[in-house]
Amino acid sequence: MEYILNTLENLVHQTAFFNLSIGNVAMIAVALLLMYLAIAHDYEPLLLVPISFGMLLVNIYPDIMLSIEESSNGVGGLLHYFYLLDEWAILPSLIFMGVGAMTDFGPLIANPKSFLLGAAAQFGIYAAYLFAMLLGFGDKAAAAISIIGGADGPTSIFLCAKLSQTALMGPIAVAAYSYMSLVPIIQPPIMRALTTKEERRIKMEQLRPVSKLERILFPIIVTIVVCMILPTTAPLVGMLMLGNLFRECGVTRQLTETASNALMYIVVILLGTSVGATTSAEAFLNANTLKIVALGLIAFSFGTATGVLFGKLMCKATGGKVNPLIGSAGVSAVPMAARVSQKVGAEEDATNFLLMHAMGPNVAGVIGTAVVAGVFMAVFGIQ
Repeated sequence: MEYILNTLENLVHQTAFFNLSIGNVAMIAVALLLMYLAIAHDYEPLLLVPISFGMLLVNIYPDIMLSIEESSNGVGGLLHYFYLLDEWAILPSLIFMGVGAMTDFGPLIANPKSFLLGAAAQFGIYAAYLFAMLLGFGDKAAAAISIIGGADGPTSIFLCAKLSQTALMGPIAVAAYSYMSLVPIIQPPIMRALTTKEERRIKMEQLRPVSKLERILFPIIVTIVVCMILPTTAPLVGMLMLGNLFRECGVTRQLTETASNALMYIVVILLGTSVGATTSAEAFLNANTLKIVALGLIAFSFGTATGVLFGKLMCKATGGKVNPLIGSAGVSAVPMAARVSQKVGAEEDATNFLLMHAMGPNVAGVIGTAVVAGVFMAVFGIQ
């Protein structure tokens, strides 16, 4: 009888109920909230569902992220192996290849001035860098945090790993992906506050047709130019342009379909769950995390604002031919930010179609954020 009681007692104490802290319960509640937003309100479910589920798992069973060194039998937790692919910059680079294969660069090629709007939106990154330094973060940590301002999850993870700031990777990645998901909520109030009704109603001229030769040469030329100047951007910019070359060259249909569908979704599952699993209560619930979340919001809002303000400047310079709303798409949340530009413009005039015009700055923002990451790596001497 004593043996049975001891066995039952051991079984009971092996359950998660006896090991949960208040912090774990709080993080489980956050995970369930993110799941609700993703499923009930369709807030970027492809990102939030795996992230929130990884968050749920690690706070119920922390050993799912157990490292090999900490393991008693030399075998790490399942999601630890997924996480290593983040640290090694494999998953962020593959995400970029998928984005390139899915995205039409034609609007950017047809209107190269879009590069200026994409560049303007990157000022949010530099603003966050300065604020992070003021809040006491080191220079490398500040750089890793600031890249959230580009609303680019893969680049945030990539730079965090390259700068050896893996202790901050969980909060940074979750903040970056959360703000990407909340683009439709965060951006519109800023866009409306900085523009007039007349500016939001501006209809832009139809973009010129882009030839197949231009589409093929663009990823090749961008790779050569950017990677020659900033070689450390090759994993991101190179994979982005490789994916786009698959799309545009016309002879690699199977590779395009794989990169933009099966491979992309596999990588999203691995990256999302591993990012979510970095948010254990012990690692996430601290003052630095709150600072990172606040800095991310400041950076993202600042980037949106500077993009719109530069759009207003271009509007003045062109005699009212540029709708300032497309400047908000300069953050690299593709294609969510471009859709928001379209939505806000359509609220004033249902016949105003800004989506393709906004895709130019949106694609430029993806390239711009990768370039900023390369600049930070060059400054800190990272190869």
